[in-house]
Amino acid sequence: MSADAVADLDLALRALADGNRRAILREIRSAPLPVGAIADAVGLSQQTTSHHLGVLRRAGLAASTREGTRHLFAVDTDGLAAVRSYLDDFWPDKLAALKAVIEAREGAERG
Repeated sequence: MSADAVADLDLALRALADGNRRAILREIRSAPLPVGAIADAVGLSQQTTSHHLGVLRRAGLAASTREGTRHLFAVDTDGLAAVRSYLDDFWPDKLAALKAVIEAREGAERG
């Protein structure tokens, strides 16, 4: 993994560590929403919500578009894909370890 990819992943994981940001992502995962609607849904002020959206955007987890005079925010799946790819790397090792435990138990039961 390149240094830039590691830095991007670190930004994304730090952004995801905050419960308010995860709540915001849940709100914007199915449809783009304006800041006011997001703030109302998660129970934060618009200023605080805007701050969290900025962190999510810099981390590559949210994107904004303009619709007339409104800014709409949606999940950026590219940023989430990097996090998922990182986490997916853990599964083969865990599955291999689980297989080894099961095979050892089966061997002990036969033995």
